[in-house]
Amino acid sequence: MLNLRVSSKKQAKIKLALQGCAGSGKTYSALLLAYGLTNDWTKIAVIDSENGSADLYSHLGNYNVLPLLENFTPETYIEAIQVCESAGMQVIIIDSISQCWDCLLEYHANLQGNSFTNWQKITPRMNAFMQKILQSQSHVICTMRCKQDYVLSEKNGKMIPEKVGLKAVMRDGIDYEFTIVFDVNMKHQALVSKDRTNLFAGKPDFTITPTTGQIILDWCNNGVNLDVIKQKINQAKTIEELTSIYHQYPEWYQQLTSDFMQKKMLLQEEANKPIINYSPNFVRYGSNSNPAINASAQN
Repeated sequence: MLNLRVSSKKQAKIKLALQGCAGSGKTYSALLLAYGLTNDWTKIAVIDSENGSADLYSHLGNYNVLPLLENFTPETYIEAIQVCESAGMQVIIIDSISQCWDCLLEYHANLQGNSFTNWQKITPRMNAFMQKILQSQSHVICTMRCKQDYVLSEKNGKMIPEKVGLKAVMRDGIDYEFTIVFDVNMKHQALVSKDRTNLFAGKPDFTITPTTGQIILDWCNNGVNLDVIKQKINQAKTIEELTSIYHQYPEWYQQLTSDFMQKKMLLQEEANKPIINYSPNFVRYGSNSNPAINASAQN
């Protein structure tokens, strides 16, 4: 059944990507963002596929590292995310997801048969990985390597070669999956290229700090959450009002169905109760009750 509903912003967990060339500071920036999101280093986990690069910044705090060694399949990444979630991590950094795409491209190149139809063996696996990221109950920050090139720029009257990023090593359209995508340049400054929050759109290059994460966290928390919706359900006065509230949040049907059905049963029971109009036929004086006597009988 199709239901038209009023738009409503919900509390969310950010799904964010940082893309840039090697040496641009993606891992360091991701850690600072993560700390701003949680304010607790012990609640941050880094899934490290970059040969131990996550440990280079251990001086920042006691964050957790889960190294991936040589096996970069989507299934391995999914298992790593599950490990972090089970450990109660509030922020998961995947550094990086480019290795996963490299792994799939290599697998595709070694398949026999038609190259086009062989993508049917690749796409579902990549989709499953991205869905695991998007459905995670933790904040997730992904880093992506960019292919790099050099351009000549003028500096002090001389033409100096400068390294620039071109395109993330990932499947086409990956930007669509994330709420925010930051491009990090070789000066370690970020410029937003995709921003559904509208927090950074149109702003000049800036250096990522924990404050950046705090700003994003405020946006994430500014909205309704599951507890607020359950409270609305329990306060509903009619079945029509209850049904309207329930259909506003189809993505949370599974979590809300039990509360919805219980409240619906209570409202139905109240609606089916017989209405008794009863007025006691007596006059109460002080603490004594006496039957009402016809005025003519009192004379």
